Amino acid sequence: MKKVLMIANQFPPMGGSGVQRSVKFVKHLRSFGYEPVVFTRTVGNMPLKDETLLKDIPEGVKIIRTPARECTELKGIMRIPGKVLGKVMIPDSARLWELGSRSEVLKVINEENIDLVYTTSAPYSDHLLGLYIKKKMPQVKWVADFRDEWTNNPYTLDNPYNPIRTSIEKKMEYSVLIGADALITNTPVMRRNFVNNNNLKGDNFYVIPNGYDVEDFADYNTEKPTNSKLTLVYTGALYGRRKPDTFFEAIKELKQEGKIDGNKIRVRLIGNYHKDRLQAQIDSYGLTEQIEIVGYVPHNECIRCQLEADVLVLIEGCGRGSDAFYTGKIFEYMNTGRPVLAVLPEKGAAADLVRESKIGVVAHTENVEAIKSALKGYYDSWSEGKLEFAPDRSVIERFERKELTCKLAEVFDSLMG
Repeated sequence: MKKVLMIANQFPPMGGSGVQRSVKFVKHLRSFGYEPVVFTRTVGNMPLKDETLLKDIPEGVKIIRTPARECTELKGIMRIPGKVLGKVMIPDSARLWELGSRSEVLKVINEENIDLVYTTSAPYSDHLLGLYIKKKMPQVKWVADFRDEWTNNPYTLDNPYNPIRTSIEKKMEYSVLIGADALITNTPVMRRNFVNNNNLKGDNFYVIPNGYDVEDFADYNTEKPTNSKLTLVYTGALYGRRKPDTFFEAIKELKQEGKIDGNKIRVRLIGNYHKDRLQAQIDSYGLTEQIEIVGYVPHNECIRCQLEADVLVLIEGCGRGSDAFYTGKIFEYMNTGRPVLAVLPEKGAAADLVRESKIGVVAHTENVEAIKSALKGYYDSWSEGKLEFAPDRSVIERFERKELTCKLAEVFDSLMG
């Protein structure tokens, strides 16, 4: 069995959406002839931990951890200066981990007879470690996987760096793009942006989206719930462009207009939030009785909460670059058998996928009336006991994690011969 070194700074027991892709690839790679060797950071003071994700790592998989050196996780009197330093580090706060791991990663490659390296971002420092390896060991094949764009990331576009940092990061990005033997992006639009923005041929670019693991659902009852209130569940972060404002406004107006009964609707927000700030916003919309902040829960608990919903909610903001990516939870939502209220830019990868898979209704992020119409439609159907929908399973099954790992292995095969 061929070995592949999987370099992933974000890896269990770290929690959060960024971890899922790497750990699921590690889980399934043996089925396609590759033995993963994981190279990651020590646990340290990880801000989010989810021990349940460790169960996805097959027995015997070797995991090498080097010191995190994460200044943003410093405690006590160093907490604030640590966070400031983390924000000015280029390209991200994992750079110290990358620089400090260089000698160890070369040692591992030699000791484990590694001929193939995979790096994943964010953090983008993962790719800089891959670039370092490629320069020192050009015979080693390297696959760089971008879960999100780098300098064209929508959140960076909304809060641009100073020209000097931007120039430095663009050079870093370009070096990675021309240095890797193969590159993977999460969406076709993302691939097109990388190719066009960097004047590349793109013949070594591949698209492998995120997905869902059918085994994550195996222990749960997938039958439709019988809730006394229409229960809507949102799972994921709320930051930057991704704001719940128009969704909250839609609920508020429907209540005021008497089109929904406030006693018969419940919204649960599941994720890592600034709870006081979010609660104040909920209160300002007069939705204290309708919206509950659950907070962050382990991944398996998150799946259970999704299955307890009548309707699932997606939220994504508008702006430059928003057409390029899928919001992460869309794939797990697909496999729940629950309809989706997709508050998204109406033109983009995520909206197209909702429509293609027929998992729900798209309402443009900034169109309160469209959100109201979709929400009232679900409310009326639920009230009448007719909340039914027919998703396209042939589309959904394309995004099962094992199938996607097969595609990754095919990329590996193309390099290894």
